[in-house]
Amino acid sequence: MKLRNLLGAAAFAAATLSATGVAQAADYKSEYKLSIVVGTTFPWGQGAVIWSDLVRERTDGRINIKIYPGTSLVQGDQTREFTAIRQGVIDMAIGSTINWSPQVKELNLFSLPFLMPDYPAIDALTQGPVGEKLFDTLSQKGVVPLAWGENGYRQLSNSKRAVKAPEDIKGMKLRVVGSPLYIDTFTALGANPTQMSWADAQPALASGAVDGQENPLSIYAGAKLYDVAQKYLTLWNYVADPLIFVVNKEVWNSWTPEDQKIVREAALEAGKREIVIARQGVTATDDSLLKEIEGHGVTVTVLSPEQIDAFAKVTQPVFDKWAKQIGADLVKQAQADIAKR
Repeated sequence: MKLRNLLGAAAFAAATLSATGVAQAADYKSEYKLSIVVGTTFPWGQGAVIWSDLVRERTDGRINIKIYPGTSLVQGDQTREFTAIRQGVIDMAIGSTINWSPQVKELNLFSLPFLMPDYPAIDALTQGPVGEKLFDTLSQKGVVPLAWGENGYRQLSNSKRAVKAPEDIKGMKLRVVGSPLYIDTFTALGANPTQMSWADAQPALASGAVDGQENPLSIYAGAKLYDVAQKYLTLWNYVADPLIFVVNKEVWNSWTPEDQKIVREAALEAGKREIVIARQGVTATDDSLLKEIEGHGVTVTVLSPEQIDAFAKVTQPVFDKWAKQIGADLVKQAQADIAKR
């Protein structure tokens, strides 16, 4: 009799749990909006596809993610994306640390000129104490950060001449992203920086309204900027642009702990795979992307350490000014971690 009662109680508990799971799943949205700046053919966009596919598959369709490229949920203005996530207009995003830096000043760390000389330096920050501190900061702003991705080192292109020294940039009208730090950096170099969205940048380059721009090689090649007069390319690794996989906090709290675990693990896996994709063809051991770019008649200038030092010296006052705004302790931690890489 006792055994029968125990079995009955177990069956009732299982049914209750099952019903609870169904009820919670019924509260899920039919679609979750995932925002990215670029299209799905770029490494950044491929990361979004990997994440959404893994989540859909592993939750048996309970969490169905739709990708919205071109920051279309905020009319193409990527600087408004982070605010839209906090407000719940956007459910999820893989966002650029640059684009979110106006709302999260600590993310300007990655845009300090010439802080990170190589990929191990980036990894030392994102995968170490600095990355944890930045995730803690983001967690206090209405989002749940899950994983790091990468847009890559930002290189300089223009339609005028090869850039080998700071004086070569003087007077150039350059499109920059919507961050005051970039305005300061290129103003220090004697350029005429113009802030505009990526959606506006390509026609501006094609018409000659601006002379040049700075972006990772994957963006340069994917957008075929060599077809809009960007025939001079300088590799200087002056800043990098890590990406962050996040979910709106209310959306996150609406999911079961089991589904939260699935989404987090899928983000970590997608982030690792996306970083591998982002670094393909742009390293010393694999320069296939660079060779492809040169095949389009582009003059590629690779700066020596001495040439890079000349640019770093000119932009040092900008570094010092922004280090104070970002937080001296965070910048010191970053420098120490990079030195130990």
